[in-house]
Amino acid sequence: MTHTLLSQIQSLGVVVDIDSMDPKAAESLSASTTFHSMTSNQAIVNGQLQVQWDANLEPLVSQYVQDAAIDISTEDGILKVLNLVTVLLASKVIPYLDKTGRVLVQTSPRTAYDKDATVAHAKALIGVFGKHGISRDRVCIKIPVTPESILACKELEESGIRTLGTCLFCVPQAMAASQAGCLSISPYFNELRVHFPEGASSYIEYSDPVRQHPMSPIIYSIIQAFKERQTSTTVVPASIITLDEAVALARLRPHHLTISDRVLALLAVAPGRSDDELAAVTWKVTGEKSVFDADYLSNNAVALQIALSKDAETSRKIKEALEIFDRQEEESIQFLRKALSANKA
Repeated sequence: MTHTLLSQIQSLGVVVDIDSMDPKAAESLSASTTFHSMTSNQAIVNGQLQVQWDANLEPLVSQYVQDAAIDISTEDGILKVLNLVTVLLASKVIPYLDKTGRVLVQTSPRTAYDKDATVAHAKALIGVFGKHGISRDRVCIKIPVTPESILACKELEESGIRTLGTCLFCVPQAMAASQAGCLSISPYFNELRVHFPEGASSYIEYSDPVRQHPMSPIIYSIIQAFKERQTSTTVVPASIITLDEAVALARLRPHHLTISDRVLALLAVAPGRSDDELAAVTWKVTGEKSVFDADYLSNNAVALQIALSKDAETSRKIKEALEIFDRQEEESIQFLRKALSANKA
């Protein structure tokens, strides 16, 4: 049997998730491999909303707006519609996942600095999933790791709603998510902006990303810290652009990798590599012990606030990611208002 690079990565014990809401891509790729879960965000929702609107979404969404008497001119009304769209898109991919896998959807960037609003949005999404036959044990809510939202994660976890800490770029964010009881975290390998035309020029393709990429030692340190502390929170690196980056991250031995359908398609046909090229790295963990052992949740997550205030680079990355997600969400809102208004006319 010929091993592909994708099957090799999976044979290392690294679980592969699909970072896409494209059901055609999921169906095609599932013919040669198995995905555990599906991940998404506002950019993925926005892209697939516009691709799938006429064929899959328009009749169901229009009927919902009519039956529920939704006023799409209000923020509350249009966000309810966007919640439905998000759930409908996820429901198209879940048949191609492992039977215990989850669909992961993200709370609004508008609520990232508001604990109660984040909790409310997460619960609203869970409610819509339930109405469409998808139980909460098949769902996980992605939540940006800010001081306010990490407290939302803790509250949600205590209520039985699983969460993933996202927009994550540093050890304090990871440790805070673990302390909140998050099911998983997704440290970004590349900044979000490099996936969009306006930020593509800032992307750096390293010849040896496992050793040269600035996020490699950070993600490695998080993985090792979680192992040492026997935390149940799993590490699911995201934002992978090349095959070499997927290999580099596999060498760090995370629990999962979440990979776009584009990169998955390349991995599924790429020939396997030598054992040395996929060998686990062994490094010294970077960072002071106090950074790993701090209590990041007490006193309204003041320790996380302080850590982020001292880390200008992480703060910039979080701010930019939330701004991008906000623009993508706004594009979805404008698309829905235009499309639904046209139907009324």
